[in-house]
Amino acid sequence: MASNFSIPGSLGNDNNIIGGKRCGALSGDTFDVVSPVTGEVLAKVPECSKEDVDKAVETAKQAWYDYKLSPVFKRAALVRRIAERVLENKMEIAEVLSMEQGKSLKHESLPEVEETAKNFVLAAEDIVRMETPIIPMEDHNKRVLTFREGVGVMAVITPWNFPTVIPSEYLGPGLAAGNTIIIKPASFTPLSMILVGDCITQALKDLGFSPGVFSLITGPGSTVGEYLVSHPDVDMIGFTGETVTGERICSKAGIKKTLMELGGNGPQIVCDDANLEEAAKAAAFGCFYNSGQVCCATERILVDKKVHDRFVRLLLKEAGEWKLNHPLEGEDYCMGPLNNESTLKKTEEHLSDAVKKGAAILIGGKKEEGRPTNLYFPATVIDGVTRDMLLNTDETFGPVAPVITFETDEEAVEIANETRYGLQMAVFTSSIKKAFFYADRLRTGNLVVNDTTDYWEAHEPFGGGGGTKSGYGRLGGRFTLEDVTSFKTVAIDIEKTL
Repeated sequence: MASNFSIPGSLGNDNNIIGGKRCGALSGDTFDVVSPVTGEVLAKVPECSKEDVDKAVETAKQAWYDYKLSPVFKRAALVRRIAERVLENKMEIAEVLSMEQGKSLKHESLPEVEETAKNFVLAAEDIVRMETPIIPMEDHNKRVLTFREGVGVMAVITPWNFPTVIPSEYLGPGLAAGNTIIIKPASFTPLSMILVGDCITQALKDLGFSPGVFSLITGPGSTVGEYLVSHPDVDMIGFTGETVTGERICSKAGIKKTLMELGGNGPQIVCDDANLEEAAKAAAFGCFYNSGQVCCATERILVDKKVHDRFVRLLLKEAGEWKLNHPLEGEDYCMGPLNNESTLKKTEEHLSDAVKKGAAILIGGKKEEGRPTNLYFPATVIDGVTRDMLLNTDETFGPVAPVITFETDEEAVEIANETRYGLQMAVFTSSIKKAFFYADRLRTGNLVVNDTTDYWEAHEPFGGGGGTKSGYGRLGGRFTLEDVTSFKTVAIDIEKTL
């Protein structure tokens, strides 16, 4: 299968989408998208500048007013039609996604594209059920109604680890709610989102909407992204990515409405009464799915000292089942390469730091030689990790399973909370009392009991816990609609109204 892959002819140099048309950067500049799988250049895409951002924003601004006033059921039909277009092209999109990102086609890329379509379907269903209250007033002549409406021009900036499904978590609700949208996909993985962008453009045409409702521009975050979020005619920003970048975006955005899904360092906590076989299987999935490049990955495994030895034996067995392979080949579950050099470097740095401080690598631990690129990094288990190590304090984002031992539930809570990356955590226990002990004390937006930290469903509200460094707002289901709309109150004096 891999030898038959060829990049779609539609992915030429003119890969921006503005006003319903493919176009290049006004400067004519391009940059290469290089496959982590083969090291080959997959395509050249526009390297945009401020002038391209101005053009996209002006197009979105002109389209917004009429789009906001369009009937909600027509907008729902639009996002449903986008889902249909995505599913019609899902294999092509998924193959491109695998080659630019590195993940398994059968087990990761194709399900991602299918979930991308599902997010648009959910937005179509949720927007037509969105209700707001009528407020009783002291003045009996007053009737106070409330509404939610699109904010305006919405900028969306998304990462490279899930190139289509994360954008859809913003695009589906954002379009359904009446926003016009400009997306800047990650420079490592823009190609699959460009193909999804074609589906959106075609759906807008199918239903007779202005093509200015959706635009896509490519280029460096340091220039294009920063100018986009600070643009005076951009009304709100949705961002998924690193916390440091999120903080920078917020500083540029000022008082604009923002929806931020940021870094995670979620532990899986294994209590002494846990089903250890299931806990080990879940930990391996949480650490090695998408080569650990997941915002809610199992970045740390906190294990009760009493069951440590048995759990580690089971974890090593599970880790041995995760084999490196070309992402388009094979029927079995496999890990592809890491996506980029910076992720590889951080993974190696964190492991080196841990080993220097006394931890022991039990399996894996260094990139494999003889591969088409140097990004193929095997499933790694490291034991004896302590609280001062980077594997505990920072988000690694690689296929590493760091084991940390604790002696009491209180100590486990303390270790889990001290990094303040509270996105999604997991606890394995057979006690409902203990499950709620952790639920009440862990500072996280999401807690999973007896399943992997990588568990999610498309309609589940997902996001950082209050007071943490993992963002705010919710991606998933009807809750996202509240974050991509403005709340409007209308008071009517019925005594003075004819």
